[in-house]
Amino acid sequence: MESSIASEPTLDVLATRQVEYSISPLMRSRQWILLSFALLVLDMSMTSLSMWLAFIIRFDSGLSLFHLEIIPDTPFYLRLQVGLLLITLITFALNGLYYRKNLLGGVKEYGLIFRSVSFAMLCMIVVGFFYPVLIFARGWIASAWIINILLISIARYLVRRTIYSLRNYGYFLSPTLIVGTNEESISLATQLSRWNTSGLDIVGFVDDQNGELGKKVFEHLKYLGNLDLLDHLIEAFDIEEVIIATSALTRDQIVDLFKKYGLMDRLNLRLSSGLFEIITTGIEVKEMAFAPLVQVRKARLTGMDKFFKRFVDYMTLFLMAIPLMFVFAIIIIWVRLDSKGPALYRRRVMGINGKQFDAFKFRTMHINGDEILDQHPELKAELEQNHKLKDDPRVTRAGVLLRKTSLDELPQLLNVFLGQMSLVGPRMISPEETKMYKNWSTNLLTVLPGMTGLWQVSGRSNISYEDRVNLDMHYIRNWTIWLDLQILIKTIPAVLKQRGAY
Repeated sequence: MESSIASEPTLDVLATRQVEYSISPLMRSRQWILLSFALLVLDMSMTSLSMWLAFIIRFDSGLSLFHLEIIPDTPFYLRLQVGLLLITLITFALNGLYYRKNLLGGVKEYGLIFRSVSFAMLCMIVVGFFYPVLIFARGWIASAWIINILLISIARYLVRRTIYSLRNYGYFLSPTLIVGTNEESISLATQLSRWNTSGLDIVGFVDDQNGELGKKVFEHLKYLGNLDLLDHLIEAFDIEEVIIATSALTRDQIVDLFKKYGLMDRLNLRLSSGLFEIITTGIEVKEMAFAPLVQVRKARLTGMDKFFKRFVDYMTLFLMAIPLMFVFAIIIIWVRLDSKGPALYRRRVMGINGKQFDAFKFRTMHINGDEILDQHPELKAELEQNHKLKDDPRVTRAGVLLRKTSLDELPQLLNVFLGQMSLVGPRMISPEETKMYKNWSTNLLTVLPGMTGLWQVSGRSNISYEDRVNLDMHYIRNWTIWLDLQILIKTIPAVLKQRGAY
């Protein structure tokens, strides 16, 4: 009786939700079935197209890459293509490329595509090895392998972007409840609601307290009731995801919730790490002596993510190498003629996993800078607080222009080449600055510092130190290779406008 009375105002306060569901649980389930079927047809089409294009490239293009002139047995290759198509689709299914949990996953999905296509091609090669009568052109199989990976990856990318757009209209979303109303709960809501690729539509919050129903907890999201109302809320709003902020509940409460909801059909119960504000690197679960143990990754980027990021770094260095050699030579001569001292300056900074290294810069200050600063105690105090000075008396004439144009940071390309930095990343900081980041300092040291970053394209020195920290944390937690490319593109106009540069 108490539950039914309490549920009425709960339903009323949800009338103000920004997204109202008109899609039933059955329709939501059918959406994913339809998507899997569409992907199956798409993969079939792209695989067939890739083998046809490979046939044209190998036998009809006349490329000098293929030395032997062979008149192909067209019916034989058609039968071969049918067999390879079946093997590819079976491999895709076995690798989970039609399962909901593996769809719309970006780099992870591309990795599964590469593995599946490669395995299918390997199967064909192995069959050809054991059955010598099955003879096919190596150029054809190699071309089909490369083209198939590219076509399917591009096609699935376009599908993913389409699904992301449809989510703005309520499709392919999972109604979600967050258990807890503490700081970690709000951090989770912030991250999940503002990252539109999550596929989660957060209905509101519940916790173990008897709070005020309808009270706003975060933006438009409200407190919906205590844990006693969880059954009712799951049923009333067709909840598919329940996310528990583990720091908001006791161990016994978490165990009780898992016993009750952990094995329910059509409901996923997820637990936070309890250290959301600190951990951005992800965690791994490994069994040791049959005991599942959680380990925090030491680096934010691993595997294909790390490969793609370093690939962009080194490709950019390769393209810029020759023109930058002349720029380096001119600046070195200019700095040496403008003031006494070396052309390069080394600054001790923090690297990934807390490893310190010397970051290179063109010298922009007089070599007796400390003596000059001692004559301006008010500026010295400002420097200790902000780690930046707008009107710094230590800066040389050449240094003023180098800083405004960010040319003083060009030698950091050497640090990028040595693997100590990346083109894009959080600000590099000195060991003394780590205390300014407080709990966030652990996160900061899980990625390579960058020559440019969100702080660079968002105002550079015009933004407060706290905002710089927040931008760095946002970058680390939400990194994608597309974000890196976007920042690189935006860096050019930011430097040219000299906004916030000093």
